[in-house]
Amino acid sequence: MSFSDIVTLAPFVAAVLVAAAIIVVDFIAPGRKVPALAVTFIGLALVAALTVVTGQTSSTAFNGAYVVDPLTTFLDMLFVAIVALTVAFAPDYLEQRTLPVAEFNAVLVFAMSGAMLLAGSADLLVLFLGLELMVLPGYVLAGYHKSDGFSTEGAIKYFLLGSFSSAIFLFGLAFVWGMTGTTNIAAVAAYMGQVNSGALPLTPGLGMGLAFMTTGVAFKIAAVPFHYWTPDAYQGSPTPVTGYLSVGPKVGAFALIIRLFAGALGDLAIDWTMVFMVLAALTMTLGNLVALQQDNVKRMLAYSSIAHTGYMLVGFAAFGAGNIRGMEGLLYYGAAYAFMNLGAFAVVAALQKRPGITSNLTTFAGLVRREPALAWLLTLFLLSLTGIPPTAGFFGKFYVILAAIEAGQTSTYGGWMTALAVLTMLNAAAAAFYYLRVVVYMFMRDPGEELPTLRHGRLVWTGLAVSTVLTIVLGLFPNVLLTIVGNAAAVFAG
Repeated sequence: MSFSDIVTLAPFVAAVLVAAAIIVVDFIAPGRKVPALAVTFIGLALVAALTVVTGQTSSTAFNGAYVVDPLTTFLDMLFVAIVALTVAFAPDYLEQRTLPVAEFNAVLVFAMSGAMLLAGSADLLVLFLGLELMVLPGYVLAGYHKSDGFSTEGAIKYFLLGSFSSAIFLFGLAFVWGMTGTTNIAAVAAYMGQVNSGALPLTPGLGMGLAFMTTGVAFKIAAVPFHYWTPDAYQGSPTPVTGYLSVGPKVGAFALIIRLFAGALGDLAIDWTMVFMVLAALTMTLGNLVALQQDNVKRMLAYSSIAHTGYMLVGFAAFGAGNIRGMEGLLYYGAAYAFMNLGAFAVVAALQKRPGITSNLTTFAGLVRREPALAWLLTLFLLSLTGIPPTAGFFGKFYVILAAIEAGQTSTYGGWMTALAVLTMLNAAAAAFYYLRVVVYMFMRDPGEELPTLRHGRLVWTGLAVSTVLTIVLGLFPNVLLTIVGNAAAVFAG
């Protein structure tokens, strides 16, 4: 390992060291949240700074197994922001249930390091290592409330199906390695280029490998019909964990999809684009239809998360059809969705600060009378998730739909891609019902019982303020982020 390798990997190494430092601080000052939080936020700031510095120039490490480019930098910064907001939202909820804050932060940062490794992977084995380093801490977080049976049940389901999907993905990776003779993504891409040109055949073994890898990543992003673990895992997890699981691993899994399909398998786009179009249509439609039937807000947001996966897949399908705007829309949507969904879950967690309070719709009845600030903030986040202008959610949906329409006009998929864009708009309209239903309960229903107003910590309000500002700013001034995601998407412009 050379010095240049260490410099290239500096953000990832720093993330691992920050997680270790949190554990050490907890040994020195056990049970004290302030030192652990201080180390966490300082460490995340250091990781962000190193990410910006190393991202100034493109570079590789370990003979091309890891790459730093604009896409890596964008995704790493997004992962840091997601973890920072989760750390801000969690302590109030965890302390009321006597759950340790330091351990939570350490596990969360370890998960972030795996996502960062995914973002810069240029080798299939590194891709798999990053995936496992990201999802294994997620199993721990899902079962973090060990005395809660629902949390344990959700964690077991998440672990079993997650392990199963990882095995499927690894099996497919082995097929691809056996057929191509390499795990280097650039070399695999060169091989697939020869397959696309007809110089080499698309063998049954290679086809099996592609099918297994597609199935594995579909599990990770909770695409229909591989979504069954999501509602139970999300509902059973502690609410701050649910917020993280709905965005962190999802964005990380899309980083995997981008590196694998756009990078290694880009020349076979004609073979996998239709698969992603079907997954997008099924995922957003079923997610919204089942969300319409939910009376539990936490579970409703879980099915909503599945639907948003479908919207993001629309952008990737448009990219596969030859429109680079699809990749830009996917990246923009990932960032916008992260901030507005974390904000929504943060409000739910704040209302559940007192143990025993459920996330049923009745809990939100008359919320504007006892917690007006939280009611208005949740309304903003729900409107953004619906896609109402001028929020970030509106522009995210607009951009992926526009990309699909343009792809339909210029690609061989024609009417199919246009139909997918129309289906996306219909799904967005249907989603308005269950999002606005919560707003109706908050503003137009009398509370079932009078609950005293809760005091929320400064970190919660700070995190909510950041999420609110980003949700509004990215909607009013989308060009702030479009330039960044444009540079990131340009990595695959060819």
